[in-house]
Amino acid sequence: MTSLIRKNPRPRLPKALPGSRKAAVWGAACTALALAAGLALAAPANAWPGGGIISPDEAAPTGWAAVDGTTNGGAGAPAANRYVVDDLAELKAALANHGEPTAPKVIYIRGTIDGNQRPDGRVMGEEDYAPGYDIHKYMSCFGPEGKTWSDQTFDYCKSQRQLRQTGSNNMKRQIEVSLPSNTSVIGLDGDAGFVGANIVILSATNVVLRNVSVEAPVDFFTSWSPDDGDLGAWNARFDALSSVTSNHLWIDHVTLSDGRYPDSEAPVGFHGKPANRHDGLLDLKDGTDYVTISNSRIMNHDKTMLLGSGDEHVDKDGGKLRVSYIGNLMENLQQRGPRVRFGQVHVLNNYFVGSTDHPDYPMISEAQGGSSYFLGAGYASRIFSENNAFDYTGPGADPSVAVSSYNGDRFFDEGSWYNGSSVDLNAIAEASFEANKAEALAEAAEDGSEAPDWTARDFSTDVGWDPASMYDYKAFIDYDSVRNHALKFTGAGVLKVKAPAGL
Repeated sequence: MTSLIRKNPRPRLPKALPGSRKAAVWGAACTALALAAGLALAAPANAWPGGGIISPDEAAPTGWAAVDGTTNGGAGAPAANRYVVDDLAELKAALANHGEPTAPKVIYIRGTIDGNQRPDGRVMGEEDYAPGYDIHKYMSCFGPEGKTWSDQTFDYCKSQRQLRQTGSNNMKRQIEVSLPSNTSVIGLDGDAGFVGANIVILSATNVVLRNVSVEAPVDFFTSWSPDDGDLGAWNARFDALSSVTSNHLWIDHVTLSDGRYPDSEAPVGFHGKPANRHDGLLDLKDGTDYVTISNSRIMNHDKTMLLGSGDEHVDKDGGKLRVSYIGNLMENLQQRGPRVRFGQVHVLNNYFVGSTDHPDYPMISEAQGGSSYFLGAGYASRIFSENNAFDYTGPGADPSVAVSSYNGDRFFDEGSWYNGSSVDLNAIAEASFEANKAEALAEAAEDGSEAPDWTARDFSTDVGWDPASMYDYKAFIDYDSVRNHALKFTGAGVLKVKAPAGL
């Protein structure tokens, strides 16, 4: 595999031509150097020190999580603060950690933990959270096209409104799992992970999550918002995994998806479309900072990864949301893969896969009249993209799906591929920005309002920062290596995990 070591500061190392003898020698030398320096984040799992066996005391080896401090979770935790858990009750007890929730702790997950499971073993469903609630009755109270709610539409409307809110609150109390500071959560076996849980990292620092699968929770009480967009929209409440006002997070070899419950199989809602029962898959909000997401499988989802929750939140997010996405498989993400506001985001060696005719997660680009995209450059974002591979197929597939601008005027890419060939993502990003700018200016002129501030800017590939000046890292520089790594060495169950004796 051809690879490249990026050392700070500049200049960059020269790039060998993929497939050449020089590339092979260079790649071997770089791999050896990376392992010696502990920089094997984007390398195959079996190249990790220790023969691929996870140590609970490992720290994030590179990316933003390794900057301005150490991200090693519960490293150094005493034996009393190391746990093996099999269900939700045991997990919450371990997170409480004998009354010291922020003390270093390592928690091994064995098997699948169900967020809807009560301590007595019973798994909760919609009727348990809110007996009598019916999503079809709820929808009928908005009228046939879902435009306006009224308690008087039918005699049951007031009770359905109250039941939906009660059920949502009861569900939140049950399924929310909060990871406090100085915590490592590690999957112990190949099927370790979560279903139906809402995992939140809230106002915490130094959290590690590795080798687990996370199936997005199904929101039984998703709400309809008639004024959201031109036709209205469903808004589910629960993310699979999210961070709020936290820093120094390492998410590695994790698999995140809708799993068994695609929205295509949800009850039919307004305009003949299924209700959306999933929110974000991996959202980072409200000043979250210093995050590395590596070697993971992020797949089969709509509103996938949101960085920052509003253009107006400069007070929370400005100068933060520094995130590295390194060596991940991003498959069938209908949007937000990720969508970035404000952040300095490094997107390196990820393999993006989608198709226009996927049965559950079709990706329809803006050029085709849809709204799907992989990378979203939002307001004041600074995305630095390197050597990412985009494979997008099906009728009408076009490279514009790789990048869309959402008020973002700065974006830089080098070395990326579309369907195996070099692609100019900078030109795609610029064209998207200019189209959105022209539309915003035209709308302002038509209604006599003031144009948004971002319309006064020109597109630039100068994002104002370079990851090579922030941290050292290793990079694959040929398409086959990026694709091979993503397909063979990402997600839960790839690395070996060995719990300490006695647990």
